[in-house]
Amino acid sequence: MTWYEEEVQQLEKKIQSTADLTGRTVFYGSSTIRLWNTLERDFSDKKVLNIGFGGSTLAACDWFFERLVIPTQPRSLIFYAGDNDLGDGRFSEEVFLFFSALVTKMQQHLPEVPFTFVSIKPSPARWYIIDRIRLANDLIRQKIEELPTYHYVDVFTSMLDSKGHPRWELFEKDGLHLSPKGYALWQQILQQHPQIF
Repeated sequence: MTWYEEEVQQLEKKIQSTADLTGRTVFYGSSTIRLWNTLERDFSDKKVLNIGFGGSTLAACDWFFERLVIPTQPRSLIFYAGDNDLGDGRFSEEVFLFFSALVTKMQQHLPEVPFTFVSIKPSPARWYIIDRIRLANDLIRQKIEELPTYHYVDVFTSMLDSKGHPRWELFEKDGLHLSPKGYALWQQILQQHPQIF
């Protein structure tokens, strides 16, 4: 996990320098979260904090949980990761196990905090593993359905066109990261779930 260390240290400084951490909805996860540059403006009616870090896997998010999430003492946690694990060749079941480990830490350290998992997106660049993405989403959704105060937000369905393929306008040219239209869609979907904030 040393590959992430420099960025994690920068995030630790950001957390320490944030004047008022109280009552914030914390967005945590991979570069899809990190690159959400309009996050505070998009949710200007709420107190939010972005602690996403680039290229992170769900396994890495679990690894750095104590260093990054616990110090923020979030009012609510909104989480996105998993597609980098799958892109690295991990199986859906492995991603599910990483997610389950993260849930265990949430229940141990932040048992009263609402937790939201944003479904793994169907990006053009990773269409070749779409079956693994679907299965990972299904396994995680089934577990969340058993957990009070845990929420599963489906962005996957809305990111497909009428033929069931990814909507290219929602992605940057790399076919992986979200475009402004992609983030606007996520904002719209998340705002339909006020309970997650």
